[in-house]
Amino acid sequence: MSAQAAADLAKRLLEHRQGEAERLERIRSYLSPQVPPPAAGGFGGLRMQWLPPDAPVEVRKLAAIARVNMLRYIVSARVQSMYVDGYRAARVADNAPQWEIWQRNQMDARQIGIHRGAVSYGAAYVTILPGDPVPVMRGASPRHLTAVYGDDEEWPEYALQRRKGDWRLYDREAVYTLQRADSGFEVVDVAIHGAAADGRPVCPVIRYRDTDDLDDPVVGIVEPLIDLQDQIDVTTFGLLVAQHYGAFRQRYILGWIAETETQRLKASASKLWTFEDPEIKVGEFGQTDVNGYIASREATLRHLATVSQTPAHELLGQLVNLSAEALAAAEKSHRRAVEENQAVLGEAHEQALYLAGEYADMQPAPDAEVRWRDTESRSLAQVADALGKLAAQLGIPPQELWERIPGVTDQELERWKAAAEQGDPLARLEQQLTRQGILGEQVTGGQ
Repeated sequence: MSAQAAADLAKRLLEHRQGEAERLERIRSYLSPQVPPPAAGGFGGLRMQWLPPDAPVEVRKLAAIARVNMLRYIVSARVQSMYVDGYRAARVADNAPQWEIWQRNQMDARQIGIHRGAVSYGAAYVTILPGDPVPVMRGASPRHLTAVYGDDEEWPEYALQRRKGDWRLYDREAVYTLQRADSGFEVVDVAIHGAAADGRPVCPVIRYRDTDDLDDPVVGIVEPLIDLQDQIDVTTFGLLVAQHYGAFRQRYILGWIAETETQRLKASASKLWTFEDPEIKVGEFGQTDVNGYIASREATLRHLATVSQTPAHELLGQLVNLSAEALAAAEKSHRRAVEENQAVLGEAHEQALYLAGEYADMQPAPDAEVRWRDTESRSLAQVADALGKLAAQLGIPPQELWERIPGVTDQELERWKAAAEQGDPLARLEQQLTRQGILGEQVTGGQ
């Protein structure tokens, strides 16, 4: 592709990107831990369009702190249950050679951002380019990278990425580095990447989606929950206003006006009030009951937990004396959602490792797949009992069950296997002494 053609294509892709930027920025504003200023459209996720422009400063400050960002927590609850721990073929105990590329690129940590982007926005991306000593794998948010697909849904035709200081255009042959120039782009560098899959050149961009749908577009888990987030914020705003202005008892005096501020403060702090004028009347207003606001917010949180498949006890903070079995039952819906995400994201990880292996002349086994860490809530005693019965009653070798222990990593498995191969030092000493004793008896008998 010529430099002019690349610049024109980047301009068209930028126009395409601007078409989806509004949706992505809206999701970002709801996930941001910071409260954007009023000029950005409101106070955080809560759009105070109904708040009068001449509202008191106190009311505006209450609106600003009324934001209870539950969507960010829901995304984190999903992402924190998904960690890739290995990549291996069936019936093979060790990881495939491509796993070294994963480790060299620090993907143990980078995968978190990729999963977070896919779950939040419905898509995230990984670019894979030649590198030394291994190919370079980097994640990209859909806010910064736009990919265009044709008939092939696995590999894009083109992709445009915004970086700090420049832009990158990817196609099946090269990577074009561009700078903004007037109303378009100017190519400043071209690098042939040589990415190929199944013997044909491909655009080195992998798309990660949180799920798959044959009818509707994948939008992530945040956008469908925005209305519920607004309900929580509006209820919290009403609760704060009720607390600030009406949740305390206000007293009044009819027929008397304090002459000075000191006199008024003294009267308000007095335990006993006395007045000479019999016409003066003292009374108090009833305080506002805020229990209705609290109950309404809890009901919305339960609804949010159901719709998002997040354990309700985590959103409400109600975790009292739950057994391991009860906790597992409460998280069953959440686990099903996580497993669905893992099934789709896992295919993208395998596609990325496959392309990275092609760069390094590593041919993966056709049945190689990523291994997800077990993050399900179970007691260690329960797991040990179940695995012990599998080994004793079904005759499964204990080493084959080690990776089913929750939280165990591949590094720990390697250490355990190495220790098992070396054996117990005392047992080896006993075996050696036994062999020497038998040998001594044979020698004595022969004499």
